[in-house]
Amino acid sequence: MASGAEGEEEPQKSFKLLGILDVKNVPCARESVLYGSLGGVMVGLGHFLATSRVRRSCDFGMGGFILTTLGCWIYCRYNNAKLRIQQRMIQEGIKNKILYESTQFDPEKKTVKSIEESRS
Repeated sequence: MASGAEGEEEPQKSFKLLGILDVKNVPCARESVLYGSLGGVMVGLGHFLATSRVRRSCDFGMGGFILTTLGCWIYCRYNNAKLRIQQRMIQEGIKNKILYESTQFDPEKKTVKSIEESRS
């Protein structure tokens, strides 16, 4: 017999950062943590190369991680919210287009009439 049946799927295990942030399911979490860790390493390493002070460089690295993570998180969430608003506006526009098509309330009908009247 086969070890895995076709209809059965294994429950996917999610990775929780610090036990609270579900990186797999929360939008923008993965990217912001990755960019934050890279930013923290760069800031800490840059500060260490400039000053050769280990403890202070670790502090700067942690601060760089926090600031980069928050910056990427806010930027990504803002873009996602803006995209959702645009999608909602387009959906309402399509719904209204379907609803008002070929009726007296059709905005395209009025513009076609006004263009034809301006030509004559």
